[in-house]
Amino acid sequence: MSTIKKHKHLIIRAEALKPPTDEAYLEQWLKRLIESIDMKIMVGPFVKYCDMPGNKGITGGAIIETSHVIMHIWDECNPALIQFDVYSCSDFDHQKIYQTICSEFNVSKIEYKYLDRDNGLKIIG
Repeated sequence: MSTIKKHKHLIIRAEALKPPTDEAYLEQWLKRLIESIDMKIMVGPFVKYCDMPGNKGITGGAIIETSHVIMHIWDECNPALIQFDVYSCSDFDHQKIYQTICSEFNVSKIEYKYLDRDNGLKIIG
């Protein structure tokens, strides 16, 4: 039995001027993103819009072979707030994800941490 040696975790916080609000759109976007970083979906994506005042927005996620991809977007505020993370036991191109979010959702501000969770939560990007 082989030992999994990689534990990568990308955490993004972004402010978006054009956030997704449509469940079908975000489901397809997640599928395309996951495919673009060479990951395989096991379950999902699952997406749901919440219309509770003070918490309005959309959440989507998928279980991938190597862990998960999750996105939360609160669209009541302007700009909208995006919280996104990918955890994987395989390497992935974190810059591709960063660039895709920026270009797709007209991001005005973005911050991220890319962690190596296998070696003491070391920041690698």
